[in-house]
Amino acid sequence: MAKPTRDRPVKRKTNLLRASKVTEVDWKNVDLLRKFISDRGKIRARRVTGLTPRQQKQVATAIKNAREMALLPYPNAGR
Repeated sequence: MAKPTRDRPVKRKTNLLRASKVTEVDWKNVDLLRKFISDRGKIRARRVTGLTPRQQKQVATAIKNAREMALLPYPNAGR
């Protein structure tokens, strides 16, 4: 049996850092970092954000530093 073909083209995720012309991610830029955090406070994955591996590492480190400085929330415990 043949696989069904896709009718719609695959849409590439837009890189938010490249779109806003950010070269270096700073932990003090909370408005930008909030775009990479879910509503529960978790860091979004690369496949969701569309970042490069280097950018994702910078964002993760910046989010962790901002959490230490109490600018961003830690993830909620399950229940």
